[in-house]
Amino acid sequence: MRFLDAYPKEVKVFLIASLINATGSALMWPLVTMYVFDELGRSMQDAGLVILIQSLGGIVGQLLGGSLYHKVGVNRLIVGALAMNALALFALPAASHSWMLFMVTMGLVGLFNSLSLPAIQAFIGFRFAKQRGELFNVIYVANNIGVALGTALSGFLADLSYMLSFVLNGVTSAVFAVFFFLYLKKVGESPQDEANTYKKMPPRHASNWKLMGNTRIYLYMAIGSMFLLIGNSIWNTGVSPFIISEGWAKKSYGFLWTLNGILIFVAQPLVSLIKRWFARTSTAQMTASAVFYLSGYAVILLLPSYPGLLLAMVLATLGEMLISPAMPSFISDHAERSAPFYLGLSGGIGAVGRVIGPYFMGSLFDSGGLAPTAWLASGMALLSIGFFWIHAYINRQGLLKERSAAMIRVDGKVV
Repeated sequence: MRFLDAYPKEVKVFLIASLINATGSALMWPLVTMYVFDELGRSMQDAGLVILIQSLGGIVGQLLGGSLYHKVGVNRLIVGALAMNALALFALPAASHSWMLFMVTMGLVGLFNSLSLPAIQAFIGFRFAKQRGELFNVIYVANNIGVALGTALSGFLADLSYMLSFVLNGVTSAVFAVFFFLYLKKVGESPQDEANTYKKMPPRHASNWKLMGNTRIYLYMAIGSMFLLIGNSIWNTGVSPFIISEGWAKKSYGFLWTLNGILIFVAQPLVSLIKRWFARTSTAQMTASAVFYLSGYAVILLLPSYPGLLLAMVLATLGEMLISPAMPSFISDHAERSAPFYLGLSGGIGAVGRVIGPYFMGSLFDSGGLAPTAWLASGMALLSIGFFWIHAYINRQGLLKERSAAMIRVDGKVV
């Protein structure tokens, strides 16, 4: 792909490693509920409990990963988290013989998988400071290609063995750990390399509690993301049962996600135009993202049919494509050496929406069908727009104050 020619060779290798890891992760997650219900003979409530425990482990991992980045070091944190994630996945076959042990192991899988996420994002932001915004988007696309491949393969592997999917996920995580071990070792041997950007930054003296006090960097953006993720639960616990209740083919639900994966790849030129014309800054991209999500949910309300769901998925995917690279890009640009902490903190707060969203959506669907879930999703998108606007306004005012303060004195003289 020609656009990758603008990046160093190591970026291409990194993208391949990310794609392999994303493919492995996608092999597992679509099958967890099916495995618990079908293979282990547990109830759907138990299946939901496992997903909840895994999600809570993910939140803890995000928060912990951001806090440990400078204390443990990028090499130990990323390689160690990926290696421990691989070990937890390899332990699943043995853990399946005990329900309690299986739940604990799934919680560890969520913990270790998320532990490396803020560290990897921060490393990219430090390593490729001049191209971080573009690269976050390129990696986002590569990961989604991996998700599409993994999801497509998961059904075939499940016919052979559920555990085969889990073990292959562990293999890809181990391969990713080896890649980072060799890559970061090479970086450490190249003191003139731009990879040492994060080493050249001033040491971070502020405590985590003091960093949390700088709410304009992360809080309003994270809350906006949390509301978006609550609303986005409509696809799994609103649209999915709606398609079944209408008697449509189950593959029609799968096609919605196929469309999502295709758009993430082919709609990049359209998103580039949106950024160029309407949303030049990362804060504007977050707000525009919530507007697209709101438009998609409004379509579900006004046109509760399959063509309406297709259009809603197109709009929601455009929103996803805008916000996914915008958040890590903003934090990397504004938080400097403290970026890992804020990446983990904002990711953890946002992930709360992924945990509580399915419960609210499921309850509303049970009581009233698709319409109440669409109303809730629309309300969540409106709240997201509000919080993203507050985030943009506060940061714009903060930037103006910083510039004014910098102009007060020049060489000891009042300007």
